[in-house]
Amino acid sequence: MEDVKAYIESGILELYVLGDITPEEKLQVEAMASNHPVIKAELDEIESSMESYAEEMAIEPPQHLRDKILNSLLTNFSNDNNFPTKNEVVQGKIVALPVPKANSFYKYAFAACLALLILSVAALINIYNQLNDANTQLVALSSSNQHYSKTVNFMDRQLNVYRDPSFKVIKLQGTVKHLTASMLLAFSPTKKEVMIDMADLKLPENDQAHQYQLWALVGGKPVSLGVFDKSAADTADMKQMESIALAQTFAVTLEPKGGSVNPTMDQMMVIGNF
Repeated sequence: MEDVKAYIESGILELYVLGDITPEEKLQVEAMASNHPVIKAELDEIESSMESYAEEMAIEPPQHLRDKILNSLLTNFSNDNNFPTKNEVVQGKIVALPVPKANSFYKYAFAACLALLILSVAALINIYNQLNDANTQLVALSSSNQHYSKTVNFMDRQLNVYRDPSFKVIKLQGTVKHLTASMLLAFSPTKKEVMIDMADLKLPENDQAHQYQLWALVGGKPVSLGVFDKSAADTADMKQMESIALAQTFAVTLEPKGGSVNPTMDQMMVIGNF
């Protein structure tokens, strides 16, 4: 089940719906959907969501413009009293035909131009709406591609850290005042690197006046490894902290923005031993 969950969260299903995968990956997705109802349901939900988004963004051409032009055309036709009726003046054997009014030609020409104008306006409105729809779709696809790119980059960095045997993963548990808090930390003494898994960070969001500060206990003395934030705007990533070669314990406290020289003990959120 964990493999199925990881497969769904990998972003491959969204790429399948967008058609941005290789033929081999497409066959793999279809095989997984066939073997796992959960994946099939997730795939259907993604397709439904994208269809709903496209329908919500559709723009109908304004009806009032077409009605206004047609009403104007009908008004001009209703004032035409120059159509000739059968009226013959007979003088002996000579039949006099009615003389056509000179302005009839111009009225028909005006009607033809007006009809052409209506068609042109309708065509321009249709093209404008199509361009707006295409632009909206491009923006949505660009945003989705950026999101997937960030997700893939994070997963690559995460795998590189967790596969590196020099790193040891430490889980920092919440203190008595913050039992639900926790975080994962990867420490490599040989590389002197400390990485925080921001995707697994379970801490309350800090306000503008405060930041979280990571501490390492070295020889019984706290050493600051830098500050970080937890907010709704955060993107999942592996955050690298300041370098250190030795540490017995790691802890996180909530400090004023920019960090403190010494940890505020009553504001300790999580702690874990190496």
